[in-house]
Formats: sequence, structure tokens, C-alpha cells
Amino acid sequence: MSATAIILAAGEGTRMKSHHPKVMHKMLDHPLVWWVVRAARQAGADRVILVVGSGAQEVRDYFTTGEGKDESIEFVEQTKRLGTGHAVRTVIDTLGNIKGPVVVMNGDGPLLRPQTIAALINESKTNHNACTVLTMTPPDVSGYGRVAKDDQGAVTAIIEDKDCTPEQRQTLMECNSGVYCFCGRRLSENIGKITNDNAQGEYYLTDMVGIYVGMGEPVAAVHVDDYGELLGVNSRSQLAQVTKIMQRRINERLMAEGVGMLDPDQVWVGPEVSVGQDTVLLPQTFLWGKTTVGEDCTVGPNSRLTNATVGDRCLVDETIIVDSAIDNDVNCGPRAYLRGGAHFHDHSKAGTHVELKGTEVGEGSKVPHLSYLGDARLGKDVNIGGGTITCNYDGKHKSHTEIGDHVFVGSDVMLVAPVTIGDNALLGAASCITKDVPAGALSLERSRQMTREGWADAYWKRLEEED
Repeated sequence: MSATAIILAAGEGTRMKSHHPKVMHKMLDHPLVWWVVRAARQAGADRVILVVGSGAQEVRDYFTTGEGKDESIEFVEQTKRLGTGHAVRTVIDTLGNIKGPVVVMNGDGPLLRPQTIAALINESKTNHNACTVLTMTPPDVSGYGRVAKDDQGAVTAIIEDKDCTPEQRQTLMECNSGVYCFCGRRLSENIGKITNDNAQGEYYLTDMVGIYVGMGEPVAAVHVDDYGELLGVNSRSQLAQVTKIMQRRINERLMAEGVGMLDPDQVWVGPEVSVGQDTVLLPQTFLWGKTTVGEDCTVGPNSRLTNATVGDRCLVDETIIVDSAIDNDVNCGPRAYLRGGAHFHDHSKAGTHVELKGTEVGEGSKVPHLSYLGDARLGKDVNIGGGTITCNYDGKHKSHTEIGDHVFVGSDVMLVAPVTIGDNALLGAASCITKDVPAGALSLERSRQMTREGWADAYWKRLEEED
């Protein structure tokens, strides 16, 4: 369904008490405006225009070079923020007339479903409306503009709450959501008719309804049964409210697909995450970015995965995985940290207090505890002793460590990169390995142990005598 989406994202959001624009505050690890852009795309909008103002560069950077990169998005800056009508007029003045359906949405309304937007566009196209208003009936209608209709259900006016008569306040319960679908041609021709003849001196998009009604152009409404879709964010409290709604929406879908959760209120899953059947997500689990988790896994408690790939039958216990992958039947944690392209192959293990960066761990290999491996590759069936580290950084360069198959590394070993350890080698505990080790060899590097019998007893006795 081809359409244009104009997303109003110029507001400062003073109630957020922040140095960042309101629309860049995050809900489930994505900025509010990202959710609105995504919903518009999924509803069929092939053209997305962001109206930016306060914090414009931060919004631009996010979509041009940042995590939300989308080169097709167009930006129009509203240097003087004189109302919603002024914002839309600025778009048309800047980019020229628009054809086809034009959906106007708010950048701080992240709960609006794509199917709701699609229904709004379809109603507008099917009936050739000049304007179709998305409406709702909230439990408390005070403060909202009320929608008046004629006997045929056509919209005749949007009456601001302060302008309602006592009778209208009692009878008009359907409210304006601030989301519209316009005929692009008629909008382009008539947007200049909006005036700022009001106490605020601003140009309001709602005035287009009265203009069209006066012209005899058709104006209709699409009612949303779940008014929660249209909740906006003006404060951090409201941000927490919409986040909780989206958290529950995503978690309910996952549970319906066969994902287990001990306590859904303590599991946070982003919109681009996929989780396989019979996987259990334990409390305080966060799945962000483009994370994928396979089937029959247990993730958590206290785990955070960002852009992670997890195979089937894995245990991810108190673990952080960032931009890294584990294959099938892998155990991680508790308190493991995998980052920077780390990759664990089938049946491998990252144990307690283990950190790996840019390291590949071969099938069946184990890094059980208290180790750091950076910029390394381990073959099959390697055992890494506790306290082992790769010394991969000399203050300027990162160097690589290569460990072959079936290598046994004793505890408290330092591998000073670049270094290569051949297959079936054995490295003795407390060694500092600075040179390559051939396959099948034993390598030790230790200072000679010195023992002086009776020395300690004499030392303590001397200290007592001095006291």
C-alpha cells in the first residue's frame, strides 16, 4: 500500500528534563521515533519524512549514520515551531506537493500498530476522503478534542475540550488522536488556508477538518478500540508506562509461540528479537538488537544479549553477549562476558568470570573460569586453566593467539601474542609463554623455587623480640 508518512518529531519535550530530544528517548532499547518509523514502513509507507527541530542533529545522525540507519528517510527542519499545521506546511513548502495518501503521525507515539495505520490509509483511499481522522475513546476524555459527526457518520468538526458546551462534554466521547490520513493532492492545495488566529498564535492541523467540511469535502473517522495504541510520551513516567505496555505485548506474543517465562514482568525483549520454541527466559533477562535465540535454551537470570546469536539447547546464565555468537549445546556463565565477535562452536563452554573478545572457541573446547581471551582462536577440545589470559595488546597494536586442537593450558598461564600453540601441546601452570610451542610439546616457564627451612620461624621470633 503506497503512502507517504509525515512524522512530527520537532518537539523539545521539556517535561522529560533532558539534554536529548524527546523522540530519542528509548523504549525497549529503540528511540521512540524509531518505533513510529517502523510502524509506518510496515503499514506500507514507502516514503517517510521526519520533521525535526529540537535536537535535530541527534535525530538525523541516528537515521543517517547510527543504529537506525535508513538512507531513504527525508528530513525537513522546522526552525520555528508554530504548531502541527505549520510543520506540515513546512514539509510541502520544502519538498513540494505530495500525491497519494499522506499519514501524519506523532514521533512520540510508539504504540500505534501498523495494521491500524493500514486501516486508516485503506479507509481514506477507498472512500476518496480529503481527511480521515484516527479517533479513540479513552477512559478520561478531558483535555482531548472531541469529534462531532452527522447522522451518516461523517466528521463535521473537532471541538477542543475548552470550547465544548456542557452538553457536548456529556455526549461527545469520541476523541481526536492527532493522527490523520490526508489526500496528498488536496492537502497540498489547501494547507495554506490554515491561519494562526488563536490565543497561541499557532497553526493547528485540526483546522483542516473545518476547512474541508466548509468546502464540502468528505471527512471521516476510523475508531481505534484500544486507546492505549495512541498513548503519547511527554514525561519519563509516561515513557515507563508505554514501555510496560510494549513489553507485555511482545512477551504475550512470544509465550503464545511457545517461549516460557517465569515472570514476564521481569523479561525485556526488543522488537527485532526472535526466540525459539521451548526456550525459557528467566527474570532480569534483556534481549536487544537483532538477537536470535534457538530452541530449548535457558537464558538468565540476569543476562543481557545484544545482537547475539544463540543456537539450540544452550544455557546462558548471568551472561552478557554483545555482537557475538554461540552455536548449539553451549554453556555460558555464570558471569561470563562475550563481546566483539566472539564465537563458541558446538558443545563448548564459557565458565564463571570469563571474558572473551574477538575469540573463536572450537567444538568441545572449554574456558571454565577466571580467564580473559582476546583476539584468539582455539581449536577442538582445548582446555583453558583458570586464570589464563592472552596478552594481546602492547599499548598500540592488537596481536593474535593461535591455539591448536587438543591443547591443555594449565592455570595462571599468560600467552603473550603473537604466539602459536601447536596441536596436543601442554602448557604448564604459571607459565609466561612468549614463543611458539610445537605440536605435542610441553612448555614451561617458571622461576626456580627457593626454600629456606626455618627462616620464617626466625623472622617472626625476631619481630616479637623487637616489640
